[in-house]
Amino acid sequence: MRADAVRNRDRLLEAAAALFAERGVDVPLDEIARRAGVSIGTLYNHFPNRGALLDAVLPDRLAVIDRMAQRALDDPDPWRGFADFLDGLFSMQASDRGINEAIARNPIGAVDVAGECGRAGGLLEAVVGRARDTGVLRADFGSDDLATLMWAMSKVIAMADGDDGVWRRHLGFVLDGLKGPAQADSRRQPT
Repeated sequence: MRADAVRNRDRLLEAAAALFAERGVDVPLDEIARRAGVSIGTLYNHFPNRGALLDAVLPDRLAVIDRMAQRALDDPDPWRGFADFLDGLFSMQASDRGINEAIARNPIGAVDVAGECGRAGGLLEAVVGRARDTGVLRADFGSDDLATLMWAMSKVIAMADGDDGVWRRHLGFVLDGLKGPAQADSRRQPT
């Protein structure tokens, strides 16, 4: 690509990421082009449809999940690592409407959000498996359940309309229900 084409593509990706985060995946494409300072024709030259644009934007946005998963694995306390991972995951969903909507439904495009979230060698399974194997997480909770939980929380986040207290309250309910025997026993012992 020519240098000006590369600059235009980069500006389109930056504008799309910002507008998807602010307003969701259905933001009009002409607004993305306008924010990038290019014509709608230039947008279509780089991205033939909304799906292609989402496919270009979402994987980079979802890479944050890999770093959160690694922090969870590095935490010496498996329960705290798991709980902090969920908190970080849902904080990200709450702060980025495009990500939340992409998780809540299948957007136009080929990005498999659940697949993208676990693309780095099974990090999500490792976070879940570590907590489960140490007994702090229910034995019957798996990475598929995590994908379902992400979808369910996306609905809570959308209905909360910007009130983080709502989804955090529901996360508390979920975490209480997910505690395994080792975590439940630690609550009963005097400190």
